[in-house]
Amino acid sequence: MSKAVQPIRAIVGLGNPGAQYEQTLHNAGFWFVDRLARRYGGQFRAEGKFFGEACKVQIRGRDVWLLKPATFMNRSGRAVSALLNFYKIGVAELLVVHDEIDLPPGDIRLKVGGGHGGHNGLRDTIPAVGKDFVRLRVGVGHPGHKDRVADYVLGRASKADQEAIDASLDRAEEVIEDVVAGDLAIAMNRLHSAP
Repeated sequence: MSKAVQPIRAIVGLGNPGAQYEQTLHNAGFWFVDRLARRYGGQFRAEGKFFGEACKVQIRGRDVWLLKPATFMNRSGRAVSALLNFYKIGVAELLVVHDEIDLPPGDIRLKVGGGHGGHNGLRDTIPAVGKDFVRLRVGVGHPGHKDRVADYVLGRASKADQEAIDASLDRAEEVIEDVVAGDLAIAMNRLHSAP
């Protein structure tokens, strides 16, 4: 895998729309792009043409679009492809942020390309735009049995798990400028070696 990637022009957080889902583990992607909007002075607005809420921010002098699809998780590809097509953003210029049950709470990883790993948001996004985008995988832990995964990710974290997840998102915020600049090796080194 090449660690020097193109600068990022779009960051999509995966999640489900609606107040009842805001605090659920499946919305970890939304949590992160909300943080970026606050940090860089963006204001999300409903954008019908992107089937979600979007805003533009400047990160290290670059225009970056933030998107929260309103399509529900299993139709995320429709929103992601609409944004990329409209602004002529390549798949390699996309960062997708999502919850990851195969990592424990507090663990967070950057990765380029790969399969969907059973994640419904990725399962829908990959056929729509291709698989060679950058992913920020936010560890939320596993319920212990595959039959319990759906209920688990649509539930809230325990207090301890939420604190660990929040701390991992803090660390990801600290490396986002390297990611956006395309310095993925630097970002990975900082993020993956953190305690």
